[in-house]
Amino acid sequence: MAAWPVENAAVAVLVSGGPADSAGDAPGAVTAAGPVGDAWSVGDAGRLFRLASVSKLLSAYAVLIAVEEGVFALDDPAGPPGSTVAHLLAHTSGLEFAGSRPRAEPGARRIYSNTGFELLGETLEKASGIAFPDYLAESVFAPLGMGSSELRGSPAHAVWSNLHDMIRFAAELLAPRLLAPATFALATSVAFPGLVGVLPGFGAQKPNDWGLGFEIRGGKQPHWTGSTNSPATFGHFGRSGTFLWVDPAPRAACVALTDREFGTWAAQAWPVLSDDVVAAVRAAGIPG
Repeated sequence: MAAWPVENAAVAVLVSGGPADSAGDAPGAVTAAGPVGDAWSVGDAGRLFRLASVSKLLSAYAVLIAVEEGVFALDDPAGPPGSTVAHLLAHTSGLEFAGSRPRAEPGARRIYSNTGFELLGETLEKASGIAFPDYLAESVFAPLGMGSSELRGSPAHAVWSNLHDMIRFAAELLAPRLLAPATFALATSVAFPGLVGVLPGFGAQKPNDWGLGFEIRGGKQPHWTGSTNSPATFGHFGRSGTFLWVDPAPRAACVALTDREFGTWAAQAWPVLSDDVVAAVRAAGIPG
């Protein structure tokens, strides 16, 4: 990280299967020395960063909780004609990146869409009667103790958070407590398999695998995770220079927050860091 061309950065690695953290609120998903331990985190854990599209993971989690609470169902209509809540989560509604014009029929192609996530927020608000920022705060931030996190605009890209809070969210993804196991498994498995599309920053992918809000690594090449990350790795990266991935194979997670916009530097640096993380976790023999 010392060689990264960024002014500020904060990175953490978590592993599943260890003892509870020092606060006792994230059993089985911890850094080596507690929630923000010296050995497994670098940078100012309290500094706020704009998450950009990593926000979609948090927004998707709120939508999935709403599904479990009966606010709406995954197959309920949402977005353009023929599209559902699931289509919007999986970027298969046909909507363009930014705008209301459909470019394909629902389920025909993977078209990454900020508009789709904004429509998810509007759909949840109409169905629940609760403003989306409030629903996100009450369903995700509060129960996970993410007291510094806040949605300041679009559900697609406007969450601000810090490493301390994102460690807590990564811990949830390693050992889910807010979602039922079946819902979590569905969200982190490929939805509408076999669809081609463009992974922003990395070009056309065949297939361009995605879950319900979570990008799935699959066989994508090139990719922002490492070559040794398993195909089951899921997560997201953000244009603001942020990422979060969870790899079920070594049962590890990595969070990186920076204040430099994604570019060639990140496409080159992030896979190297990810491979080093996977190697270090395996070499440590941490039980998973």
